[in-house]
Amino acid sequence: MEEIKGSVFWVDVDKIIPNPFQPRHFFDEAKIKTMSESIKQYGVLQPLLVVKKTVSEDGGDMNTVYELLAGERRLRASKLADIKKVPVILREKEDKDQIKLEIGIIENLQREDLTPVDRAKAFKSLIEEFQLTHQNIAGKVGKSREYVSNSIRLLSLEDEMIDALQRGIISEGHARPLLMLSDRKDEQRFLFDEIMNRRLTVRDAERVARRIAVDKVRENKKRLFSEYKVMEDNLSDKLGATVYIESNSKNEGKILINFSSHDNLNDIYSSLNETNNKNKEYIDTDTEENQNEDEDLYSNFSI
Repeated sequence: MEEIKGSVFWVDVDKIIPNPFQPRHFFDEAKIKTMSESIKQYGVLQPLLVVKKTVSEDGGDMNTVYELLAGERRLRASKLADIKKVPVILREKEDKDQIKLEIGIIENLQREDLTPVDRAKAFKSLIEEFQLTHQNIAGKVGKSREYVSNSIRLLSLEDEMIDALQRGIISEGHARPLLMLSDRKDEQRFLFDEIMNRRLTVRDAERVARRIAVDKVRENKKRLFSEYKVMEDNLSDKLGATVYIESNSKNEGKILINFSSHDNLNDIYSSLNETNNKNKEYIDTDTEENQNEDEDLYSNFSI
């Protein structure tokens, strides 16, 4: 049989070996069985993608095999249908493991055959094994960098959640609100249980996650308000003036000191200056050796 690159020819299924970098790890047996019934009736309509390899047998003899690059579901279904030969397209020799993985990912993405978890693991493999960036991967698979990053984030979920996503019990849409609660594990677990037990829709799950997130913001604001109130009261008593503390979401802000008269301003200034002088007195009473070090520490200290 003459083998011409790009041509379709037939090989024994027993001669085809799996791709060691197959990105797909989950195979729905029910769908494989359905595909096998279709293959029995209509045959394998789309050729498998393979690369030819020569391997050494135990006795030292050389044997030709075909390493599968894409089409493992079709191969499994063909074996289940007891098909002896399948159509393949021979790819040029691909020695690079990275290329094998990339081909497997791209072929499955084009056919939408990868589960979200398999896709995330495949992207992670490209990063860890071949040092690609999220942007590099995005360019290779024709997706955005955000698509790649968000896919990989799925692997930060708890194992039970990842398993449910892998088996299709929850969707990738459900995973997004779960990821919103990554820093609140108890609430994340609560939402997951609600999705599983009450069969929440994606929209309902997002609504619950947003409500929890808003409650978190309110809780933090309430805590900070309580802390700031104590500071404001202490400073007001010390300075004899009303003090306000204002902050933003980044915990940046300013301290406002209200004075009622010029004399009140002088009193505030004296109080602050007194604190500064006490710090300087502390420096003066220190040893000469430590004093030199502390002078650098306080050189930029000012009121």
